[in-house]
Amino acid sequence: MKRGPRAGGAAPGRSFADKAQGAWAPAPDWVGELAAFCDREGLRGAEKRVGYSPSALSTVISRRYPGDIARVEEKVRGALMGQMVLCPALGEIGRNVCLDWQKKPFAATSSVRVAVYRACRSGCPHSALKPSQEGGG
Repeated sequence: MKRGPRAGGAAPGRSFADKAQGAWAPAPDWVGELAAFCDREGLRGAEKRVGYSPSALSTVISRRYPGDIARVEEKVRGALMGQMVLCPALGEIGRNVCLDWQKKPFAATSSVRVAVYRACRSGCPHSALKPSQEGGG
């Protein structure tokens, strides 16, 4: 009994790169990089690197993702393409790491964590947060 394509991969005979080209025509560089990585490592491997679920990554490649596509782009550029930013608190870090730090709530567990929390909310040019988005600290 056939139950569909193999788990963790594209449909038989169709790569993620093919899906991306068909959906985006032409695919942006970051979508091409994500699709190529998914072809090599599978959706689970991409999930671990980029930080989005396999279903979210698949819908991004297919150009059907309903969420914040710009945020996914930034995560892919940092995790897979090596885009770096200069953090006022940590120095040079990957863009994906920067986005991960921005999501963390305030916690006085270490001076580094407090410094990053404050830097993200006090006008850092790389922050997606507005300076007024305090909360918790």
